[in-house]
Amino acid sequence: MGAQNGKDLLIKVDMTGDGQFETVAGLRATRISFNAEAVDVTSISSVGGWRELLGGAGVKSASISGSGVFRDAGTDERARAIFFNGETPDFQIIIPDFGIIEGPFMITGLDYAGSHNGEATFEISLASSGLLTFVAD
Repeated sequence: MGAQNGKDLLIKVDMTGDGQFETVAGLRATRISFNAEAVDVTSISSVGGWRELLGGAGVKSASISGSGVFRDAGTDERARAIFFNGETPDFQIIIPDFGIIEGPFMITGLDYAGSHNGEATFEISLASSGLLTFVAD
């Protein structure tokens, strides 16, 4: 994979629950992290005393964060509703020249800021809440 434009990493939200995804507008920076919990099965019989991990076990998770400026009333309103209603709708994360991650996420943080002579900004944090699918690009 060659160098990619950062603006092409997109976070999209299912606006109505019918699979119609729209890009969360105004994001300037985005980040996705994947995690897998390790299950240690080391015992006194482990060769050389080296740690052993149980493959395929443990909890997998993904977290997403982004920050930006307000640009689209529809997706801004949807994000607020998801947070305040405790919903876990499907999101799509488009990773250029890699693929699309899709599945349910909960908005775990929604921060708003602004200065007297500047634009209003927001930060959003999401945590996976179920099975995620991956389709390669």
